[in-house]
Amino acid sequence: MAQIIDGKVIAGRIKDELKGRVADYKAAGVEITLAVIQVGCDPASSVYVNNKKKACEYIGIKSLAYELGDETTQEELLKIICDLNNRDDVNGILVQLPVPKHIDEDLVIKSINPKKDVDGFHPESVGALCIGQPGFVSCTPAGIIQLLKRSNVDIEGKECVVIGRSNIVGKPMALLLLRENGTVTIAHSRTKNLKEVAKRADILVAAIGKPKFINKEYVKDGAVIIDVGIHRMENGKLCGDVDFDDVIDTVSAITPVPGGVGPMTIAMLMNNCVESVEIQRSK
Repeated sequence: MAQIIDGKVIAGRIKDELKGRVADYKAAGVEITLAVIQVGCDPASSVYVNNKKKACEYIGIKSLAYELGDETTQEELLKIICDLNNRDDVNGILVQLPVPKHIDEDLVIKSINPKKDVDGFHPESVGALCIGQPGFVSCTPAGIIQLLKRSNVDIEGKECVVIGRSNIVGKPMALLLLRENGTVTIAHSRTKNLKEVAKRADILVAAIGKPKFINKEYVKDGAVIIDVGIHRMENGKLCGDVDFDDVIDTVSAITPVPGGVGPMTIAMLMNNCVESVEIQRSK
């Protein structure tokens, strides 16, 4: 029977560990602060921001909320980021994406001080990951590595296939698996013979953005499946990029949707906030 990798349980353990570290920092006179900026009132973004605030409160991290209207100009947003970059009492800066279309998302990411880039999106953070230097790692891929390790899934020497090549998930995911000595293939919408490529995988990470796209025809017997996708179906229920019911009898372990990768993203954001203290001390 397949192991269901419970992201809620594992994320809870990580947050409890972080809570202890934050308490130690506070005892030493160090308070950790995260600034969260949201531009506009996208409902999904509001849910994510609220969950991040709750996680900060639970762990003991101070949270600063900047809730800006849709009409906020790019210059106004960049001014806020600049001010936060210069504040010694702010450890992490997070701009909730997506931002309204009149704002250059790439410019916003680049404007955040890399030593406060707790999302791990800044080119300097990505570059550090590429060459094995210390720095922030994108939260979702970092969370997936923790899901695998804490579920006793050995990565070293395994065939790992990542379906999806986004800057936020696919590319950093491949680099992290490579860092753990996996043999990594990145597949995408232009990959020929995708089923055959996916079926080689001992560990398959689905981040393709299409609901229930991955069925058992893509899955090797005994594979471990990490489902990054999240979609709302017509009946209101959530599903991932993987057809869970179709593959469950084929795989050895799988993350559910919801309750798999999602909780880990916020847990690793909190981890990055705590790690920021030492990263900033190294400057």
